[in-house]
Amino acid sequence: MTVRSDPVGREPSAPRDLWYTRAPEEVAAAFDVDPAVGLSSARAADLLAAHGPNALPEEKRTPAWLRFLRQYRSYMQIVLVAAAVVSLLIQEWTTAALLIFLTLLNAVIGLRQEGKAESAMNALQSMMKATARVRRDGTEAEIPAEQLVVGDVVLIAAGDQVAADGRIIRASALQIDESALTGESVPAAKDVGPLAGPLPAPGDQTNMAFMNTPVTHGSGVVVVTATGAGTELGKISGMLSTTEKEVPPLTRELDTLTLWITAAAGLTMIVMFALGRQRDQAWDALFVSAVSLAIAAIPEALPTVTQAILSVGSLNLAERNAIVRELPSVETLAFTSAINSDKTGTLTMNQMTAVEVVTPTDRYTVSGTGYELAGKIHHAAGSAPDIEDAILPYLVASDAKLVDGRVVGDPTEGALLVLAHKAGLDIEGTRERLPRLATLPFDPGYKLMATFNAAVDASGRGVVRCFVKGAVPAMVARAATALAADGSRPWDAELAARAEAQTGRMGAEGYRVMAGATRDLDPAGFDPEGDLLAYVTELRMTSLVAMVDPPREEARAAVAGAQAGHIRVRMVTGDDVTTGAAIARQLGIPGEAVLGADFAAMSEEEQLARIDGIGVVGRVAPEHKVLLAATLKKKGEVVAMTGDGVNDAPAIKAADIGIAMGSGTDVAKNAGRMILSDDNFATIVYAVEQGRRIYDNLTKYIRFVLLLLVTFVLTFLGATVFNIAAGEPFTPPQVLWIHFVVNASFGFALGFDRESPGLMLRRPRPRGESVLTRPVLVTVGLGGLALTIVLLGLIQLGRSASDGAGTGQSVAFTAFALCLIVAAFECRSETESVLTPSTFDSKQMNWVALAQFVLAVLVTQMDGFRRLLGTTEIDARQFGSALLAALALLLLWELGKLLARRTTRGT
Repeated sequence: MTVRSDPVGREPSAPRDLWYTRAPEEVAAAFDVDPAVGLSSARAADLLAAHGPNALPEEKRTPAWLRFLRQYRSYMQIVLVAAAVVSLLIQEWTTAALLIFLTLLNAVIGLRQEGKAESAMNALQSMMKATARVRRDGTEAEIPAEQLVVGDVVLIAAGDQVAADGRIIRASALQIDESALTGESVPAAKDVGPLAGPLPAPGDQTNMAFMNTPVTHGSGVVVVTATGAGTELGKISGMLSTTEKEVPPLTRELDTLTLWITAAAGLTMIVMFALGRQRDQAWDALFVSAVSLAIAAIPEALPTVTQAILSVGSLNLAERNAIVRELPSVETLAFTSAINSDKTGTLTMNQMTAVEVVTPTDRYTVSGTGYELAGKIHHAAGSAPDIEDAILPYLVASDAKLVDGRVVGDPTEGALLVLAHKAGLDIEGTRERLPRLATLPFDPGYKLMATFNAAVDASGRGVVRCFVKGAVPAMVARAATALAADGSRPWDAELAARAEAQTGRMGAEGYRVMAGATRDLDPAGFDPEGDLLAYVTELRMTSLVAMVDPPREEARAAVAGAQAGHIRVRMVTGDDVTTGAAIARQLGIPGEAVLGADFAAMSEEEQLARIDGIGVVGRVAPEHKVLLAATLKKKGEVVAMTGDGVNDAPAIKAADIGIAMGSGTDVAKNAGRMILSDDNFATIVYAVEQGRRIYDNLTKYIRFVLLLLVTFVLTFLGATVFNIAAGEPFTPPQVLWIHFVVNASFGFALGFDRESPGLMLRRPRPRGESVLTRPVLVTVGLGGLALTIVLLGLIQLGRSASDGAGTGQSVAFTAFALCLIVAAFECRSETESVLTPSTFDSKQMNWVALAQFVLAVLVTQMDGFRRLLGTTEIDARQFGSALLAALALLLLWELGKLLARRTTRGT
């Protein structure tokens, strides 16, 4: 994993007013506001009237009646409605009623699925219902957040939600959780100093506060610089409104299939009417034949069977914590060739873990992951196996607590408490033994936290002991001594160089490194109300500790499984590229690591050329994630995107299959097509595997349906051209029986078929590849032609013999049903022979085939069936002719597969 982190400027895309570059007084002057007084009520009212409320634009809801009518835009619905209208005109009431019922059923199912997808933009709106504390007319007041205007002076404190974007002009130990907006895994420390250089990503703008981010620590004063659509959240809202969801591949396939079949049926109808009128056939008879053809050519059962297969598939996925919100997404999973995964909580545990402790003389490794208390400390090097004094500052200078195996408070402090527990320290007992006298909160200016506690030194004298933890450079700058076996030793150049080398080593491995230190003070000279930072000098350094959000164990195997299935996994994170690259190495994700801004600065040609070699994209903004998905699509990839934050929503929506985390924001969930309730990357790979199985089974069924439809169209065309059975080889009831009893039954059996061997080792289907491949078209074309010849021959033979045309149609109808049993088994594989024991490894297929064989006998032998379907009784010899047709189809199909296997091996 190579790391590319050279900064690339983004000035061309920077906004006109770079508030983060200005000093607090400049910002106040720009808005002509005194921070101590705030805006006047009159001026605020004028600004509110001029610029509108601090709210995001709402997405207009489509009326229910219009959404229902939109279900009739699909080609299949249009053809069904047309056939129903013609049936009404020729007074085929039963057929018309059935067709209308089918269109209503398809519309209701589609409307129900559409209704499940709530609007991501409206979810953003729901996040805006908040209040804000402002200074106006020299007094503090609490107002609805939507009444904020630019220039307002807003007061924020721990527990508040930032109500608008603004420049921080005063901060006291201020920390804001920006994870939903930036993807950062820890709260961002804020200060007031101006920033220089190229436009940083929102996560690096340490003097700015952003709408809808919670304040986790400290307090501050903010001058509002943007409201509503002008905020970072507003930009995301705009991206959501302009991002279109992809049409699922199977939907496109079915539309294409319907168009081809409709065109073929239309051409057949033209021939039918032309020849019929030339033969002086009555108009009403021709219309009846046309309706029979229309019903035969339309795969009426296909939408219902497809919906059922996808629904059962979604239920199976839900049992494994993958909740599908839109059914077509189940089959989209089968095409997935690239997964852009969020790091924190998906590939990693989202639980900081201390993994190594280095003292001035010793090194210790720590086992165990996350906040589980199981694990041990191993003394790896040095002569002092006792680690208690080295890690005591992390335990005492902490506000976090461990409650029933979970952390209450800052996650970093929680990881350090777990470390103390593994070292055998009594956390609460130690804190009671060292009562706290004063606290210096963490501040990004001095990058450390300190507590002052009552203690007793080695001589038994009472002292005020200062316990400090913080960033290594800040601590080293204040160091005077270091922990040693006999108490302490001077902090010299050698120790400073060693600390720098260890920090660099651990940082290169993706670890977050923190230092601990102590100092004893004379109680007589200590003022708990004074300048506490002044006491944090001449520190005794005790240790460095390395922490990391560790990869999930199951994620490693899942990444390997995805790569075995030719699916490229990329890590997309708000953290820095060094951390991302280190975690990627542990997970087995190949490729270089680049900054999101670097990738955005490349030309389109360079992006397309470089994307295959990139494995990690760090410090990503929302637009970078959308760009990454768009670039992969241009390369022909089918992209899955995971995320949990508001910043992930545009990319989740733009991806072919957007996957939101169950613990994430409602905005991300509503933008996605699938939700992972366990936030686990392994669940994504399982979902892809199941998607492949479902889609593979659907393609088996589509091959079967296509053969059925081709046979129907060719049979009606042949009957018209050769004037067999007056151009109507099968009646509407017989056609509907084939579609809904035979076709639908095998549709369910094929749809729930066993997984094909080696399915996850195949390459994903390329974007745009049709299920109607040349081998499939050749197979169904030849098979349909052979079936047509057989069926028309049986009808004609019956007509020529003394049995009559009705008997010939009954024999052909029986033969058709028996041939479809053969076709269903043959459609399970394009090349594998059915003359093997594995042909009967599906209980569903076996039971359906047996039932269809029995029904093929009964439809001509039972009076009730004969009345329903218009068949006549046939004898054993005639049934043998139908059975012989099925055996002939089996032989022909097996010869074709044998030739296909030899051709494949030859290439």
